[in-house]
Amino acid sequence: MSVRTRTRQAATADSAQAGYAPGSREYRRVVVALTCAGLATFAQLYSPQGILPLISARLHVTAAHSALLISAATIGLAAGALPWAWLGDRIGRLTAMKSAMAAATLCGALGLLMPGFGAVLALRVAEGFALGGVPVLAIAYLGDQVSPAFTARAAAVYVSGTSIGGLAGRLVAAPIAEWFGWRIGMASVLGFAAVATAVFMVIAPAVRTPGRPEGKGHGTRRAALRALLEPGLLALYAVGFLLMGGFVAVYNYLAFRLRAAPFGLPTTVTSLLFLAYLAGTVSSQRAGRLSGRRGRLGVLLGAIAVFILGVGLTLVPALPVIVVGLVVLTAGFFAAHAIASGWAGVRAPAGGAQAPALYNVAYYAGSSVMGWFGGIVFVGMGWVGLVGLVAVLAAAAAGLAVSTLRGAETVG
Repeated sequence: MSVRTRTRQAATADSAQAGYAPGSREYRRVVVALTCAGLATFAQLYSPQGILPLISARLHVTAAHSALLISAATIGLAAGALPWAWLGDRIGRLTAMKSAMAAATLCGALGLLMPGFGAVLALRVAEGFALGGVPVLAIAYLGDQVSPAFTARAAAVYVSGTSIGGLAGRLVAAPIAEWFGWRIGMASVLGFAAVATAVFMVIAPAVRTPGRPEGKGHGTRRAALRALLEPGLLALYAVGFLLMGGFVAVYNYLAFRLRAAPFGLPTTVTSLLFLAYLAGTVSSQRAGRLSGRRGRLGVLLGAIAVFILGVGLTLVPALPVIVVGLVVLTAGFFAAHAIASGWAGVRAPAGGAQAPALYNVAYYAGSSVMGWFGGIVFVGMGWVGLVGLVAVLAAAAAGLAVSTLRGAETVG
């Protein structure tokens, strides 16, 4: 064996011990697998969002009640975060993620067979609970596999996959639902998610090395307690709650506004607004790269400012300006989420999944609570009231980040 070959093999071994880096085959497999996981999860989770007006009319429920199809799933997801984190520490994060994705597909199929609104809601809770195993374990699994120097970049790619998944779910469901009914529309998304799930199961790399185990439950309670008490993590959880709540409220009710006068747009057209999610695909990756040069806090605050600017632009009663505002808002949201979620994973005590789990609990609790409460505000105060609510939530998130995370760049 030549000296060059031995040197290359030694470098590869050192790299594997430190974690996979960009350019390696294993790094690409991790990133593609997690992108597929994000696609499957968020396509299922948000497939009803673009067709809420159709569901409202077909099932004879109000706008706020139809939005419960989103809130039910996100409540389930939030409730499932900690149990899935606990299970992942015992059976392995990859095994737990595969189980979660398979269970979610089954629950989604059963839900579409239910005749009444209440039964559909119940299965949406179960589907969300199953899906909770993906986002809470994805960042921790990524941390097991990828070199610490590149976790922010890899996490940003995963978040971009979630934005594409959310976009695909809405775009696929809306035109099919308008022609064939909302159940068929959601079933088409479920088929797309099943394919992404299959790809994930085939290509996701197994545990990288015994030197960085996935964990078998040692110190889980202690790590969970630390994740609950550390001020920086608590601030990140609150940021996730506030920003996600405002973001989902905008997307839940914008279609109702645009279907009414003076716009009068059909569902197929309003669903195209979800193309704004592509801005999130770009901005989340850009935020991950910028954070390495300018620091996480600065990028997070800049993203929140962009978010507030975007929601403000939607007040202008002109469709082109509303579209621009939605793109700006979406770019800001996904950039902020990429930083906050990745930061929570890096700050996690002992590299466990508890901090990402708690971040996801807060994140989806925000979606559930504010996604529903935003409907109450929208019905009572119109779009101006909803925009005011979202701006206040975002400003509160920025204030918490400044007061708690300033000078915390060296801690994760």
